[in-house]
Amino acid sequence: MAKIEENLLNIQKQIVNAKQRANTDQTVNIIAVTKEVDIARTKEAIEAGLTNLGENRPEGLMNKLQSINSNVSWHYIGSLQTRKVKQVINDIDYLHSLDRLSLAEEIEKRATKAVKCFIQVNVSGEESKHGLTKQQALDFVKQLEQFSKIIVVGLMTMAPFTEDETVIRQVFKQLKQLQQEMSQLNIPNVPCTELSMGMSNDYEIAVEEGATFVRIGTALVG
Repeated sequence: MAKIEENLLNIQKQIVNAKQRANTDQTVNIIAVTKEVDIARTKEAIEAGLTNLGENRPEGLMNKLQSINSNVSWHYIGSLQTRKVKQVINDIDYLHSLDRLSLAEEIEKRATKAVKCFIQVNVSGEESKHGLTKQQALDFVKQLEQFSKIIVVGLMTMAPFTEDETVIRQVFKQLKQLQQEMSQLNIPNVPCTELSMGMSNDYEIAVEEGATFVRIGTALVG
């Protein structure tokens, strides 16, 4: 298994190249998706300089939290069941899968501080993916104005798993357009400045289209 440090240097180089192609100087945060790796490998990721870690199950998150005391930001990147909100909400820094009012209500009830959330949008419309349609997301965000524990920092999506770059790029473009539209609503707790999109196979395209957070597992930690 390749050293994470080497993988990270390669990914950082590709991100720089993608930013140059897009003529942008935006900050791109790399989330190391550690959901499939053990604690030793996760610690190696932290030692390599990664400060954003992504988990997708309450059990995996708790297991890592109990063993890792480092000053890192925890991102919950999986679909979160309403009944499991209380298990994780006060231990994470970002939730990447806000997609329904019942989840927002449970966060409001259980959180002891404001939680940075990404609204999950199913841009591609695939039945296998969670998330709201673009119109549903616009309607949903207006319902969140009264929620003191939720800050909608941005939007999240997953592109189809395909070799067709045109299809992938179109999904990311649409999310960027929606993010701009949402930020112009001027809702106080919805700055919506961030885009969580791009994974191991498509993060370069995501960066070219405006990603500010990329979620990388396989290409980074294995």
